[in-house]
Amino acid sequence: MDQKIYFITGISTDVGKTVASAIITEALEADYWKPVQAGDLENCDTKKVERFISNSNSKFHPNSYALHTPMSPHAAANIDGIKIDLKKIKVPSTKNHLVIEGAGGLLVPLNDTQTVLDLIKPNYRVIVVSRHYLGSINHSLLTINTLKEKGFDVSVIFSGNEHKSTEDIIKKMTNVTVIGRIDEEPYFDRNVIKEYAEMFRNKL
Repeated sequence: MDQKIYFITGISTDVGKTVASAIITEALEADYWKPVQAGDLENCDTKKVERFISNSNSKFHPNSYALHTPMSPHAAANIDGIKIDLKKIKVPSTKNHLVIEGAGGLLVPLNDTQTVLDLIKPNYRVIVVSRHYLGSINHSLLTINTLKEKGFDVSVIFSGNEHKSTEDIIKKMTNVTVIGRIDEEPYFDRNVIKEYAEMFRNKL
């Protein structure tokens, strides 16, 4: 099996990265890893994804940094009296496919000089989660074009209610593959995640 590594990033915070990560993890029966978690440690993203997964192959790797304050990682680390060192963020050793979930958007600072973008290696496939709001076209184009300029393999998942004109212009101006849309569901549970995993699997 050729290992695939997917890095899931968003155009902003709260756009649906964790649900998207769960769907991709389930679709590939991949391992899941969130290198930097800031805040909500009792119900962190790793625990949320774990609850959404039905298959028994996926493993959930511990955060390299688990910070206590729900803020940008550089600021949360500062409050915890530490500095995030990228050398200490080691990709888990696994032969399985791996889904890595970023923190916030692409240029969220991890320390004084490095951002989430610095966690993405050249061989990763990057999935951008885009959700419609005022300003989201700009955020989507900035995120996608930054990744394309760096030479990454980029695709998009739309999240939330369909907004055709927004989605059309993002597709037209970036020419990236769209994996699909995660609708505004009344709730997400294992069955809903599994349905999306089956829909998205062929596009991965």
